[in-house]
Amino acid sequence: GNMGILKMRSNALRWNPMEPLNFVVANEDCTLYTFDMRRLDGALLQHHDHVMAVIDVGFSPTGQEMVSAGYDGTVRIWPKHGDRSRDVYHTKRMQRVLCCSFTPDGRFVLSGSEDTNIRVWKATSYQKLGVLSAGERQAQAYREALKERFQRMPDIRRIKRHRHVPKRIKSLTDKRKIMRAARVRKADNLRKHSKPGTVPVVPRRKRPIMKEVE
Repeated sequence: GNMGILKMRSNALRWNPMEPLNFVVANEDCTLYTFDMRRLDGALLQHHDHVMAVIDVGFSPTGQEMVSAGYDGTVRIWPKHGDRSRDVYHTKRMQRVLCCSFTPDGRFVLSGSEDTNIRVWKATSYQKLGVLSAGERQAQAYREALKERFQRMPDIRRIKRHRHVPKRIKSLTDKRKIMRAARVRKADNLRKHSKPGTVPVVPRRKRPIMKEVE
């Protein structure tokens, strides 16, 4: 079979418990990559949001979500098909996060960090713990239905995407955006001023791959 060699080191690999052909790797380049083992010439999906190396990754029992641990001191939860995290956890005291995992019931996430602490987080941050009354269940279902119905409205999307993060993380995120835009601009300019065909367009899914070995 084929083997893809990434440009930077990967720190962890996890198989999706419900999709046996798909796995995710946590990479030094701040990104998580989802691969299909039948096609290792490029990543199926790239998950961006960490601003330093991703150290660990784990799947929820249903295989629908992932949790990642970052050297930037954050724990992030991702939809398996999402390129952006849906939730981010951090505290002032928490240092670099070295490992993470979902609990077997999928309701909580565990993280271990350099400050020698294991922390327990809710897998869905806004969900109330304990037994819900009929009224609370109804209200929760109504809120979810509203979010689903209006999810494509720009303001709703902006609110849903917004996450409070420390200034350091926000600053590094902004720098990474500028660097990404500069790389794209440089490649476009090189292509524009070179002979046609000499600078090939590399698909985004293949960019992290250094080479493919038979």
